[in-house]
Amino acid sequence: MKMTGVFGGTFDPIHFGHLRPVLEVYQDLPVEEVRWIPSANPPHRSSPQVSIVHRLNMLRLALQGTEFIIDERELQRPGPSYMSDTLASLKQEYPDKSLALILGMDAFCGLPGWHRWKDLLQLAHIIVCYRPGADLPDKGELAAIIDERQTRDVHLLLTRDSGLIYMHPVTQLAVSATMIRDACQQGKSPQFLLPESVHDYIQKNHLYQKRPE
Repeated sequence: MKMTGVFGGTFDPIHFGHLRPVLEVYQDLPVEEVRWIPSANPPHRSSPQVSIVHRLNMLRLALQGTEFIIDERELQRPGPSYMSDTLASLKQEYPDKSLALILGMDAFCGLPGWHRWKDLLQLAHIIVCYRPGADLPDKGELAAIIDERQTRDVHLLLTRDSGLIYMHPVTQLAVSATMIRDACQQGKSPQFLLPESVHDYIQKNHLYQKRPE
């Protein structure tokens, strides 16, 4: 069975902390493709600071020349951008592929706050970009699901359609979109935290700059 990776986010802006871990998942695991899915109306965080047009343009610049796919289905769907709806639509569109939702550690640990979060494992596997030495939940519903669903055999992901959790150690870059936005607002350069093409786009379009008093 072929496996498609799914990586969602606001990408406000896209940066190396997104790009490097996903590249390592793609290179190291039996993932045929990765679909990057920009969120139009993220339900679990504050609204993005710049428009979806700018966020999509930056994502295109960052992924230019790669084999990654940009999937705009959440931009075309009204209402909150729930990942459970996104995975369900992918499952309907590609019934012969298994799906693997790629999450960072922070997002994974926050899953109980997501809409219909338990449905995610009925639709896909979950690959967690794991920081070696990071603490996983040891109590509560998420901890119980980790105990039940975690596998250390990556090949099992190819034998089942969905339902497994796999922790994949990746190079962790201490870069965040908040750090980049704050630097821009303070008049500092975010260069070398994100692709040069994205940095140039931010500068050219005066994004994330401090608004006049």
